This record gives sequence, structure tokens and C-alpha cells, in this order.
Amino acid sequence: MTNDELETLKYPIGKFDCPEPISQTHIENWISILAYFPERLETLVKNLTDKQLDTPYRPGGWTIRQTVHHISDSHHHSYARFKWALTEDKPVIKAYYEDRWAELIDSKLAPIDMSLQHLKAVHIKLVYLLKTLSEEDLNKCFIHPETKKEVPIKRNIGLYAWHSNHHYAHIENVLKHNNWL
Repeated sequence: MTNDELETLKYPIGKFDCPEPISQTHIENWISILAYFPERLETLVKNLTDKQLDTPYRPGGWTIRQTVHHISDSHHHSYARFKWALTEDKPVIKAYYEDRWAELIDSKLAPIDMSLQHLKAVHIKLVYLLKTLSEEDLNKCFIHPETKKEVPIKRNIGLYAWHSNHHYAHIENVLKHNNWL
């Protein structure tokens, strides 16, 4: 496998490219993606067998099961980051080792339904919150400890809409490649 082929498998929709400036239309579209994502994901994976769920999306990559659990974990963290940014002055958020989390027993073996249900709950709360934000709120930031950069809430909305579609494409590509769709 060439480096270009591996890069395409890693980033099937490309890397996140945040528009500048971020318009109200961008934000509304991103929130819409977040609102419908849990149902889209559930529809995509709900009928998969354990063998299918334990298929990696790329050589050396996570399985579909690990990916579903990762999305739930990641979006849980993101929800907390939004809340911190709204309630504190440029807080430094807590990073986590997503690769290590993906190796834990709940990510490797647990039924995906628990993460699908968790994702629904997190997104219901997240979307409700995001729809209420003022322009001032959207410009509030948190600081990521690895990059030391300020991340505005409005950029993070776009990042998590992209993150949703990014991992959806990982799973969808496996299903297409194996004729499971």
C-alpha cells in the first residue's frame, strides 16, 4: 500500500479545513450535521455482525467497534470542552490518549449499542446548547494543552461536524469495500 493510499484511508474526506471567516450558515450547517449524526451512524452499523464490527477500517487502524466507541468518547470530551469554554476564561482543557482509550476492554469488546445510546444523549444536549449560543459565546475559547492554541467554540463546532463525517466515512468505506452495504 502506498503512502497516498494509506493517507486516503486515514482521511477519506480530507483533513479539517476551517473556513475563514466562519459564517452563521457554516455554524447552522455544522449543528445540523451534529443533530442527525447519531441516527445516521446507528443506521450504518446497527445490523453488523461481531465479525464485521471487529474489522479494521485500514491496516493497523481501529476496528469498526473501536471507532464507534471512540466517537462516543471523543464527543463526550468535546461536550465538556464546550461547557468549560462557556463557563471559564480560556480554560486549558484536558487532553486524553485516544489510542490508549481505544485499547481498553470496553472499546475492544463491548457492544456498540452502549456507545450509540451515549452518543445520542450527548448530541441531544450538545445541539440544544449550541443552538442557544450568542455571537459572543461562539467566540469564547479553550486552550488545547498540546498545541497551546486558543480554540474558539465556533471552530470546535466545525471540527466535531467534520469528526462525525470523518469516522462515518471510515466505517462506510469498509462496508462498501466488503460489499456489506
